[in-house]
Amino acid sequence: MSAASVKPLFRAVSGGGKKPHPAQMMITGCDRKQRRPDEGRDPLDFDPTPPSATEAVLREELPYVLRHGRVVWETAVGAGHIARVLERAGLAVLGSDVVDRGWSGDFELRSFLEYGAPRAGIQFTNPPYNLINARDGHGRWLSHSFALGLGYTALLLNADWPAARINGMDRLLTEHPPSVEYLCCWKIDFRGGGSPPQRNSWFIWDENRPAPEGGGWLRKRLYKEGSDMGQEVLI
Repeated sequence: MSAASVKPLFRAVSGGGKKPHPAQMMITGCDRKQRRPDEGRDPLDFDPTPPSATEAVLREELPYVLRHGRVVWETAVGAGHIARVLERAGLAVLGSDVVDRGWSGDFELRSFLEYGAPRAGIQFTNPPYNLINARDGHGRWLSHSFALGLGYTALLLNADWPAARINGMDRLLTEHPPSVEYLCCWKIDFRGGGSPPQRNSWFIWDENRPAPEGGGWLRKRLYKEGSDMGQEVLI
């Protein structure tokens, strides 16, 4: 006997019978709205990224990054948690942020959203949740990345991030689908207080690797210890 269709479920949660984006079909129980940040969060959504998260994605992406050069812009550099890993990989890092948290590299105290021209054509960061999510941030961080004409952008986000449909997120992902998503197959402990309940993914936009035609993008499994990634999936 064939399995029951999930289409009524998605019509119920999306409202108005609107067809969900292909990425949303991968996420059971997706809502039209992303949940609010946890109580007690840093007011600027500063979440230090453990080295293992950046090391894991660089094992897969470094050859593609190098096609754009060796100068990388860390647009929410914070204390340099991602920047130091990028430097160890042989990349030159330019940093910017709204707060000086002590990173010792080439730094500008300035909001990413205030730039009218990019410092480099490669962006690699864990952006503030309140500027990238759909409900509160209206996807502004990602929209500004496209407005600046960056050739390569890597953002570490909640894996459920593309499920939101409000405030133009559907349109944004339809017009600018990622080249590839790396689903982290471990829960990242950002603050040293235990791993949070959500999963995270690296979303990559690379002008040299357009997303597949017909909508959606490639999702690959990413492992902390560099295990075999297995089969890629089109979503």
